Amino acid sequence: MPSLPDTLCHLNGQTLPLCDARISVLDRGFLFGDGVYEAFPAYGRRLFRFDDHMARLERSLSKLRIVNPHPREAWLALVRELVAAHPADDQMLYLQVTRGVAPRDHVMLEGLAPTVFAMSNPLKQPSAEQRHQGVACTTARDFRWERCDIKSTSLLGNVMARQMSADHGAVETVLFRDGWLTEASSSNVWVVHEGALLGPPKSEHLLEGVRVGLLAELCEECGIAYNLRPLAEADVFAADELLLSSASKEVLPVTRLDGELVGHGALRGKPGPVYARLYEAYQRAKREQSI
Repeated sequence: MPSLPDTLCHLNGQTLPLCDARISVLDRGFLFGDGVYEAFPAYGRRLFRFDDHMARLERSLSKLRIVNPHPREAWLALVRELVAAHPADDQMLYLQVTRGVAPRDHVMLEGLAPTVFAMSNPLKQPSAEQRHQGVACTTARDFRWERCDIKSTSLLGNVMARQMSADHGAVETVLFRDGWLTEASSSNVWVVHEGALLGPPKSEHLLEGVRVGLLAELCEECGIAYNLRPLAEADVFAADELLLSSASKEVLPVTRLDGELVGHGALRGKPGPVYARLYEAYQRAKREQSI
């Protein structure tokens, strides 16, 4: 069993080594997965799209009727303290809020003090080889619950989906519900068709990734057509380019899907020009939009 790190974390108002953090076995996050989380990067100790991530955290808390334990300014101060204490310059911040501690009961009890946990880890990014050659993905039926728009800590379905790709040496599992693209186990999925970036529309079947709004901005900046519309499984397999986006992956090309090469002609099985333009624009955004 790997040893736990001794970097500092935040738990219910205390700053302490991560290896010493403890919660009650009656915490509803432990018993039910009754909580939400956010994860976002810091580049050179500067936070990227912090307000967007906080807005999504607030939406998730509201949908589960969990009281937000902090105003946004207090969250910012808490996160900055963790960033300053961590030895790495590039970090991934993780925030988690559960409904709190109570005798086990399925009912959403009112008046509980939420459990607040936050930590920071070194940011793990795709390798130069993955960006140059692209990555492999597998596909699967989307068997998760009906409220994937909530960034819930109940992630067993996502864990099972991700393991499917890991078992095949791939980096992600692209999911389809009734033949329509939703997302991947921990990424949004994008199809490039005739130079346009296409993604599935917002719904309760997928999480509204912060990169959805960011890529819309980057497409406008780069003059790339952008549209959210239903995408059938056939659209994904016929894509000119296939991309993933997430806080850690940023934007990443998929060049193999279920063992088949993605794309057409000379670019078949290779990262394409839309990916290249978006990746460069993403790097500019990191420099200009981090706080």
